[in-house]
Amino acid sequence: MFLARVTGSIVSTQKVASMKGHKLLVVEPYRLDTDSRERLLTTGRTFIAVDTLGAGEGDLVLVCQGSSARLTPETKTLPIDAVVTGIVDSVHVEKKSVYCRKEEG
Repeated sequence: MFLARVTGSIVSTQKVASMKGHKLLVVEPYRLDTDSRERLLTTGRTFIAVDTLGAGEGDLVLVCQGSSARLTPETKTLPIDAVVTGIVDSVHVEKKSVYCRKEEG
């Protein structure tokens, strides 16, 4: 599982039948700044993840990848490799807040 920022969405009118009706998001993984350990930084990579929660652009989310992505009731029959499993409210590291959703908006 990893933290990621939703940076966009995908529209695909041609896809396998089991994927119809599922929202696809572009997510960019984030990591803890190893120098200060007080903020999150992008990894510079992107993934496509199925959204089962209603996340939106700009949200920080939890993403499960690999075979674990198919372990939710909503995704168990889908041909996917990544799924949004949570929308993050806050992140604390060593008793310091490195992210707070309320402060973002």
